[in-house]
Amino acid sequence: MSTADILERNYPGRRAQLKRDILLGALACFNQHGLELTTIEIIKLHCDTSVGNIYHHFGSKEGLAAALFFSALDDQARLLGEYLQKADTAQEGVAAIVGSYVDWVTEQPELARFQYQARAAIAKGPQADELVAKNRSRNKNIFSWWSAPERHAHIKHIPADLLPSLLIGQAENYCRAWLSGRIPTSPKKYRAYLTQAAWLSLAITPDVK
Repeated sequence: MSTADILERNYPGRRAQLKRDILLGALACFNQHGLELTTIEIIKLHCDTSVGNIYHHFGSKEGLAAALFFSALDDQARLLGEYLQKADTAQEGVAAIVGSYVDWVTEQPELARFQYQARAAIAKGPQADELVAKNRSRNKNIFSWWSAPERHAHIKHIPADLLPSLLIGQAENYCRAWLSGRIPTSPKKYRAYLTQAAWLSLAITPDVK
């Protein structure tokens, strides 16, 4: 699925074509110049549109960045949901969580690259509450899947705020390095390693005094 397809799912129809075009152009500008250095004027020139159109549809550069960020976040959640629906055991659930993350990043590198650089700005910006709500909804769905007794037994000893880092932390670290060009090998090649590492991390039982 292309970035255009993802945006069309969130902004469907012919009347939203200009909005999708602006989002695609803004994505290219953000990834080329960085979020802070990209201006509305740069986006306007890249998209061959007017400043008025950009402000009409998104209100501000921050609103434009948030629209892109949430489109990416929603598509990640969609793919995770599809993978979890096919998982029955706890180990299959770990594979679904890690696998959906790795697959999404490798299939949507431009959106993923933008998402990494924009996360802190969105968390501190006017859309911070919306981000919190979306993250809470996603985490609720994940914990709901884990609530079955035979699955929950594998994670009940792990603090809830630590669990996402154990499951995704290693995959996220590798994906960031790959997207930055620091390492050449696609995360998909190491998906089995990253999945196994996440599974083994659930067996951690620290001696807490």
